[in-house]
Amino acid sequence: MSRSGHGRSAWPLALALLLVGGALAGCGDDGGDARPTSLARQKLTWGRCPEPDEGEEGAGTPAPGPPWECATLRAPLDHAKPRGETIDIALIRAPATDRARRIGSLIYNFGGPGGSGVNGLPAFADDYRDLRTRYDLVSFDPRGVGRSSGVRCLSDEDLDAYHAADTTPDDARETRALDARKREYAAGCQKRSGKVLAHVGTVNAARDLDLMRRVLGDARLHYFGVSYGTELGGVYAHLYPRRVGRAVFDAVVDPGQDPVRGALGQARGFQRALENYLRACPADADDCLTGEEITALLRRLDRKALPGAGGRSLTQSLASDGIAQALYTKDFWEYLTQGLRDAADGDGKVLLALGDLMNGRGEQGHYSTLQSALTAITCADYRQRYTAADVRARLPEFRRASPVFGEYLAWGLLQCRHWPTAGAWRTPDVRAPGAAPILVVGTTGDPATPYEGARRMARALGPGVGVEVTYRGEGHGAYGGGNRCVRRTVDAYLLAGTVPASGTTCS
Repeated sequence: MSRSGHGRSAWPLALALLLVGGALAGCGDDGGDARPTSLARQKLTWGRCPEPDEGEEGAGTPAPGPPWECATLRAPLDHAKPRGETIDIALIRAPATDRARRIGSLIYNFGGPGGSGVNGLPAFADDYRDLRTRYDLVSFDPRGVGRSSGVRCLSDEDLDAYHAADTTPDDARETRALDARKREYAAGCQKRSGKVLAHVGTVNAARDLDLMRRVLGDARLHYFGVSYGTELGGVYAHLYPRRVGRAVFDAVVDPGQDPVRGALGQARGFQRALENYLRACPADADDCLTGEEITALLRRLDRKALPGAGGRSLTQSLASDGIAQALYTKDFWEYLTQGLRDAADGDGKVLLALGDLMNGRGEQGHYSTLQSALTAITCADYRQRYTAADVRARLPEFRRASPVFGEYLAWGLLQCRHWPTAGAWRTPDVRAPGAAPILVVGTTGDPATPYEGARRMARALGPGVGVEVTYRGEGHGAYGGGNRCVRRTVDAYLLAGTVPASGTTCS
């Protein structure tokens, strides 16, 4: 889930895996970061993409062949010290097919934070085939993710235990055990990745985007952000409003929410998505559990785990991960039905597989940087450090928001409790007066970034900048869901510069 204790990347990445088995600078800062000329003038060497290694998203799949090319961008480790140490940022692209009408590069971030764009963009390139006629499609592993100094915290064996452990304590002993696990996890991140932890926040990532824009040769940044990618895009627009080109934000993060409000919003969003799923269950409802039966199943799993696959067990925590994972897109609803029914009958394999997707665990038992990067980026961004007492005080509100996901998301607020570096802000600033129009697309049934966040982002960007588009449907992200109206509206803007009326609705 985006920005929660059990976060995840945007939905396309997870679907692909299942199918294959400081405060911001002032608004208007358009060049005051004084980056070194040598980095701004670097030449990228594009070549064959490597196969994903064990522990990378997409491990076990072949490297993307032509037209895909990969390169490495050198960026300052700390943009506040532009002439200091550098960090490598992994890039991927597919060149535009109509070179005579090429607009420029269209850079994607698929969210998380923590999702790999190097693996995500090729997996769903068919969704963006029309855009590729006039754009080089480009994505990247943000700093702290995958091949860009990906954050590592624990061994695979220790991560198995960490994700399986009880995340919704019922008493003081279980609370102390949860706190101890968070402390151990943070210490592991410091030991294995301490060099980058202070520098993986969104402000540095936004400055990477602008360096990328310059090195790619674009006068303005053309951008497609999904989920957390909308927050990154909003921060970029605040820092560099006059460098914003044609931009789309899909599955929009509410920029005014602190971690508590964000987790509460997700609790309501996932509960709403679960209820929509339950209402849509087929006529032979014998295969479908009710909401009460799902809650009872999770309570039983809190007491005793079920057999899974490979000698592993389905715990309450892993089942919650799996249920949430399946609500990101309607394409997963059939797996959710099967997983819940199997678990009710004593078989935890399907829900365990879905939970592994949420946590970035591959078939061979190796973990990607998906979850560790999410935690590192979140804790680098947000100053708030919540305690168990803070969570307990909020539990009634979270339970009212969602009987199924409330406690699960509330206790996720402890993720930065023992983090070794400080956060930059309480909420990000995305005001972008003077920027070009940005399409802000919200989905009414989005579980992870609830629909209301789109309107708040559009307003926060400012008059004439945020252009709100509503998709009345289900899932995390509208464009990738294939709705023709959404596709037409977005494509008309990105390809022809046609700005829709704010308030445009698709269904």
